[in-house]
Amino acid sequence: MTRAVLFDTETTGLEVELGHRVIEVAALELMNDLPTGRHFHALIHPERDIPDEATRIHGFTLADLVGKPSFSGIVDQLIEFFADGPLIAHNAPFDFGFLNAEFERLGRPILVPERMIDTLVLAKARFPGMPNSLDALCRRFAIDLSARTTHNALLDCRLLADVYVELTGGRQRGLSLATAKTVVETIVYTHASERVPRPMVPSAEELAAHAAFIQRLKDPVWARG
Repeated sequence: MTRAVLFDTETTGLEVELGHRVIEVAALELMNDLPTGRHFHALIHPERDIPDEATRIHGFTLADLVGKPSFSGIVDQLIEFFADGPLIAHNAPFDFGFLNAEFERLGRPILVPERMIDTLVLAKARFPGMPNSLDALCRRFAIDLSARTTHNALLDCRLLADVYVELTGGRQRGLSLATAKTVVETIVYTHASERVPRPMVPSAEELAAHAAFIQRLKDPVWARG
């Protein structure tokens, strides 16, 4: 089975080059592009202020993160959860950029571009010229958005997982031809094994009626030696 990790971050701002930091990271494990239920989630003290415009997007103030670990306190668990498979995100270069800045601060290996799967790129290829934000895609695929009052990394991951399944047709991948063949053979075998033999033995009257009918036919095949 193929393992991948879908993830999202929330940050103190949009410009990593201006020193903005990660304040939340969430990740979901996928097997063959379907969620397994395993996830990683951490709130992180950014060791700097959170501008009001960022708070309006994700709802976090610095007071909300008092007592939370710095990125160095969660980095080992995050790297372990990410492992070495594909990493999926919406507008992935943004999230890769912020996590790589955090990894570099700690002298850890960065996430290489070869691991990146960007659902925004997938969506633009499928729906060119249309809105392809996470909200727009959820509405397009009739995915419930009622809980998304602000950006929240774990909720966004769960919504994106549903979007990713729709973008890739992932729910159809679990049924291979081999599996379908096995299911059919099992059904046939089960019905065959449950069938009770019912021998059909004609009565004397039925045999006599059949013989009389044969006599009325011209050169019947049943009368040939």
